Amino acid sequence: MENKKKSGFSGSIGFVLSAAGSAVGVGNIWRFPYLAAQDGGGLFILVYLILVLTFGFTLLTTDIAIGRRTQKNPMKAFASLHPKWDFLGKLTFLVPAIIMTYYSVIGGWILKYIAVFLTGQGVAAAQNGYFDSFISAPVAPVVFMLAFLAVTAFIVYSGVEKGVERFSKLVMPGLLVMILGISIFSLTLRHTDADGTVRTGLQGMAVYLIPDFSGLTLGRFLKILLDAMSQLFFSLSVAMGIMITYGTYVDKNVNLSHAISQIEIFDTGVALLAGAMIIPAIYVFSGTEGMTSGPGLMFVSLPKVFQAMGSLCTVLGVVFFVMVALAALTSSVSIMETLVASCMEMFHTTRKKMSLLIGLLSAGASTLICMGYNVLYFKVTLPNGTVGQLLDVMDYVSNSFLMPLISLLTCILVGWVIKPRWIAEEMESSGHIFRRKRMYGFMIRYAAPVILVILFLQSTGIL
Repeated sequence: MENKKKSGFSGSIGFVLSAAGSAVGVGNIWRFPYLAAQDGGGLFILVYLILVLTFGFTLLTTDIAIGRRTQKNPMKAFASLHPKWDFLGKLTFLVPAIIMTYYSVIGGWILKYIAVFLTGQGVAAAQNGYFDSFISAPVAPVVFMLAFLAVTAFIVYSGVEKGVERFSKLVMPGLLVMILGISIFSLTLRHTDADGTVRTGLQGMAVYLIPDFSGLTLGRFLKILLDAMSQLFFSLSVAMGIMITYGTYVDKNVNLSHAISQIEIFDTGVALLAGAMIIPAIYVFSGTEGMTSGPGLMFVSLPKVFQAMGSLCTVLGVVFFVMVALAALTSSVSIMETLVASCMEMFHTTRKKMSLLIGLLSAGASTLICMGYNVLYFKVTLPNGTVGQLLDVMDYVSNSFLMPLISLLTCILVGWVIKPRWIAEEMESSGHIFRRKRMYGFMIRYAAPVILVILFLQSTGIL
């Protein structure tokens, strides 16, 4: 009978590209740019980079080391660390299960925009109300969601080395080239308003990269800090079992310290390039006002930018949304892989059967999320003060509630129950030096728990 232990990554490169593929997704290309735009550009980036090297490194190291040392899926890994902490594995399993319900919906939206630009309807997509009209339609969003989900399930169905790793090795280098190419193109843009105001891509890059400390208050800084921390959960795929699962596939000879550094660099580099690709273009055609459009930046503001580029509209629209679709697919594959790997071990069944079952269950749940914009439409005020629909509720539960809670509990378990030495031993088991051992010990025991308590209290509306 097929099981998880019979497959794995062929080497360090396969692991890094697959892990980076999980990390590089809609969070980097959609969420990072709009947070950077609304949080002051360079100041947000500065805070984010510091957190990646400390807070993000700590959580990423913990997940991967737990996976490789225990060789168990997230549901069982925590129980093997301490029997009384098996509940943490169940909480961890919930996160990808919830995210899978709406990630495919967003993937479907991206496929829709590829179809729109391929058929030369880019001008229509730039009109006010186009996006809202599409997502509230009864059939089209479901069709595109199912198409995206089918591709995801097929890759996971094909296995780790033949499916997940091969796809990541093929997609990630190409994705990086596409992002870099559009980023360079954005710097060449130039636009003159009706009143004669001239804005260039280089000016937009300055707005994006140079920190602006004017008018900075403690409240504003705290908001930027919390936004940057929440972005780390999206970017690094921590606190959802994905990196624990991938850790079980890594050979014992792989230098984890080196591999983790590569994942950090790859993921952060793509996020920074995504901002360089999107924010200067938005600034050139819409000024600083266009940079405040929040989550609608990619689906509402960017089509307007492409329209303003004239004859290049269709080509750039297709290239951009194909790139986003590939990034979304790498993350979607990692989410489903975690669910399939855990269920294979729990129910002692084959990858193929479980891939089909998880795919069908995800299709049903994602259909309900699509209906949240029409038949099941409602508005609710969430504990963090935002107002949302069904998709927003699921996003809040997984990313703003469960992920900070799971990370906090993991820090307590590793920092104070089994002790940081346990992780350090795994990091050095391949014979390589764990260079950031002291910093890891301090972060996992003291700094990270404090940060996570603040984030959790803020996300639940207590702070």
